[in-house]
Amino acid sequence: MSSTNRSDARDTHISDYYVTPQLCIQDFFSAWLKDMKDVEDFLSVGHQIDQMVFLDPCAGGDEQHPMSYTDFIKRELGAKNVHSIDIRESSLADIKTNFLLWEATNEYDVVITNPPFNLAQEIITKSLEVVQDSGYVIMLLRLNFFGSKARKAFWDKQMPIRAYVHHRRMSFTDDGKTDSIEYMHCVWQKGNFPKETLLRLI
Repeated sequence: MSSTNRSDARDTHISDYYVTPQLCIQDFFSAWLKDMKDVEDFLSVGHQIDQMVFLDPCAGGDEQHPMSYTDFIKRELGAKNVHSIDIRESSLADIKTNFLLWEATNEYDVVITNPPFNLAQEIITKSLEVVQDSGYVIMLLRLNFFGSKARKAFWDKQMPIRAYVHHRRMSFTDDGKTDSIEYMHCVWQKGNFPKETLLRLI
């Protein structure tokens, strides 16, 4: 989900695909897992983190780039059950399909992705449907995703439990150029929608 100062490239890019920098994924997981160690219901699903079942519904990946979240979760967290979906035929994902039309059972402990900006709300909603009860949905979003009149009703009903705002400007392209705005990883827990979210700068 990129918003560069080189026009609205993200909004017009084919399939809205940009590579998520793994440094920002590392920053997020370092902060989130540290915070959640003291939360009793974090492992209420009965698994250790490396035994959880993950899904990335907009996994990306191509001949030049690995699937950012899938690669990181397998390599750094040691998770063995990491499933991937992408709409692009050129993706490295396990399943090539439109996630929003995909039928799934509630077998996932964590759904995590960088969604296309123009479909982010729909992907969050679908992810909350397919994740297990008390499971987690994690999305990389623009910080100003909070600030839309059109999404007010959505936030009223489905506020995330935490929002991790990245202090680094992100580059989603190989040229290393960074975005003009800030990004956050929002964390929802299915069945737990507070009136306020806890925001942390990382």
